[in-house]
Amino acid sequence: MGKGRVEAFSDGVFAIAITLLILIIEPPSGKGSLAHGLVRLWPTYLAYAASFLTIGIIWVNHHAVFHQIGKVDRPLLFLNVLFLMVVAFIPFPTHVVAEFARSEDERRAAALFYGGTLTLMAILFGLLWLYASRQLLRPDADPREVTGITRSFLPGTPSYVAATLLALVSPIASLFAIGALALFYVASISLRGRAR
Repeated sequence: MGKGRVEAFSDGVFAIAITLLILIIEPPSGKGSLAHGLVRLWPTYLAYAASFLTIGIIWVNHHAVFHQIGKVDRPLLFLNVLFLMVVAFIPFPTHVVAEFARSEDERRAAALFYGGTLTLMAILFGLLWLYASRQLLRPDADPREVTGITRSFLPGTPSYVAATLLALVSPIASLFAIGALALFYVASISLRGRAR
């Protein structure tokens, strides 16, 4: 089975998920000055930026993964669908974090929910690559690129688990750690791209 339709469908899901993120940003209520209301939205801006970067990085990595894949089969299709289901879900926990990051009572649950979603995404993406790299690579797949992709996946799940569990001690630190992971993967993709 060719991979073109899988990539087109995946790109559509990524495009919709990343576009839906903007819906978490709502104008401030009529109470107080507009300037003060816009400043109070800082958690929303941070949540939007972190999730936008995260989905963008996932899309870039998904493209790199599928560049190495020669064909697809049913197990890969189902793994990809499960993975995309979580990607499409990311705008919801992003909205929850944006809404409850200022509330001391609810901040921990919001950070755990957000981090748990990204951890599940990392697990499913890792499984997708693990399966594809053992079964479905192109005959001319670049071994250095395959090794580089595998190496970049290794810290993903443990890092997201650690950042999520950090919410039990400090929800704000957990959210910043998740944002730092997005920046780490931007740097990692850039370095891998230069090495080619």
